[in-house]
Amino acid sequence: MTYVSLIRPRWTDMDVYGHINHAKMVTLLEEARIPLLFGAAVEAGLEQLPKGIVVVRLEVAYKAPIVVSGQQLRVDIDLTELRAASFTLTYRVRGGPSADDPVAVTAETVLAPYDTAALRPRRLSPAESEFLKQGFADA
Repeated sequence: MTYVSLIRPRWTDMDVYGHINHAKMVTLLEEARIPLLFGAAVEAGLEQLPKGIVVVRLEVAYKAPIVVSGQQLRVDIDLTELRAASFTLTYRVRGGPSADDPVAVTAETVLAPYDTAALRPRRLSPAESEFLKQGFADA
């Protein structure tokens, strides 16, 4: 299933052409996944997951420019791969808040849990893996 997040770009997210800057788009993708991976994870009793997640790989493809107009953008996020020590999320950023708004940006991140005390990647716990499966199934 798809997890839907609504994000509101800021005026400062624009570049000189009036489009959302690439670096700001990456930040908006991060903001879209935070409610699930941090807020909902803590509510589910998973204290370690929000303490350390690193981006292993990021790809962003632009289909149309997005201009900051004060309205929210809809970000559809899917869990496309779940491995022992990483998971992959794909994103579809729409030019407005509706599921009918055209997709302007697609992206994919590979994320890995990280042990901030040992300073190294770690495996997902069974509870974390189940949380991720369930979080996207319930979306």
